[in-house]
Amino acid sequence: METVECIVVGGGLAGLSAAYGLAAAGMEVMVLERGDYSGAKNVTGGRLYVKPIRGFYPELWDEAPFERPVARELVTMMGGGAHTTVEIASDRFLEGEPQSYTVVRAKLDQWLAEKVTEKGAMVVPNMKVDELLRKDGRVVGIKAGDDEIGAGVVVVAEGVLRLLSSAAGLAAEPQARHHALGYKEIIELPAGVIQDRWNLNEGEGAAQLFMGAVTRGMLGGGFLYTNKDSIAIGIGCMLSDLSQHGITPYQLLEGMKRHPMVKPLIAGAEMKEYAAHLIPEGGYKAVPKLYGDGWMMVGDSAGLVNGVHREGSNLAMTSGRLAAQTLIELKDRGAKFDARGLAAYKARLDDSYVMKDMKKYAEVPDFMHGNAHVLDAYPSLLNTAAREMLIVDGVDKRTKQGRILADVREKRSLLGLIGDAYRFWRAFR
Repeated sequence: METVECIVVGGGLAGLSAAYGLAAAGMEVMVLERGDYSGAKNVTGGRLYVKPIRGFYPELWDEAPFERPVARELVTMMGGGAHTTVEIASDRFLEGEPQSYTVVRAKLDQWLAEKVTEKGAMVVPNMKVDELLRKDGRVVGIKAGDDEIGAGVVVVAEGVLRLLSSAAGLAAEPQARHHALGYKEIIELPAGVIQDRWNLNEGEGAAQLFMGAVTRGMLGGGFLYTNKDSIAIGIGCMLSDLSQHGITPYQLLEGMKRHPMVKPLIAGAEMKEYAAHLIPEGGYKAVPKLYGDGWMMVGDSAGLVNGVHREGSNLAMTSGRLAAQTLIELKDRGAKFDARGLAAYKARLDDSYVMKDMKKYAEVPDFMHGNAHVLDAYPSLLNTAAREMLIVDGVDKRTKQGRILADVREKRSLLGLIGDAYRFWRAFR
């Protein structure tokens, strides 16, 4: 049986980040990707936070095929027959080096795979791994069709479904309540039109989130990211909610696109492609064991998504880099790739912003599942209040304030408001 030092299962950002670091250090690495090319099966909303990962491989970023640096952040709350948009624009978003860019994964992942190859790793597309090989409790390689390949260590970057790792007993099967289903479309618009509609300088980009009525009472939200000459627009909701309500993400997105606020933004646009993807939203409590004898787990496979701040790709790349650092250090010391040695990977993650942030929001998924109304009722209350106070119609302001309080009492009692505030503080503190 052919044997290599390290096999990386999955050619997404987490797996490629690990492979790049390992290959740069002279380790023998084979990346196995089931798609036609890296990025062929990878989907993200369309944004990458670069600042946390820029220092890992600084030689890469000047060449990366980014779309636009994000200069404007917008949050739109829908409900109550109105919508309110909060916009944040800051010089710090672009100060020095931009903190984030919009991206197209098919371009970005394929480019990164080429860089990994240049460092000496072997990236093999159209290679579906069917099984993780184990011997005496240790992962010793992979099986793909009739081929078996041995490895000193396997980095599992297979993605959100965890088919291989759960079949091998390394992790539990994913649960619907821990996952969202995202659906997005890429729609073409001329660069000048994009800049005019989002009030952008040439080359700058915008990121816009939507919450409230857009998800019809389900946990989730919508998003819109501006690319060079297209827009990524989509929506995501918890898989368990979609199943219970019998609604598809496609239906939700069509409703969002017809909303009076969104419709003029995408007027004249032509749909280019669409995609759907599961997102691990279980948070810290749903993170599986991340290492063992002969194996490590990174990226979506490890459930590393910060749902509160919509961070995933940067966490994936960080985990891949920390996995590579661990393996390089063990090899330099002549240590084994066993559970004892690979525990250093988990220690590195725990000491990074990745796990610190996930621990901070560990209670948020349970809070949101038990209080889904906060994403529906409060945007509606805010919009109703703003509309009431901004309409000048001869009704005195004290009467208007009374109407607002009546609307609040109708939707949430005083005890309900206090309870929501307390539970929110407990979950997000």
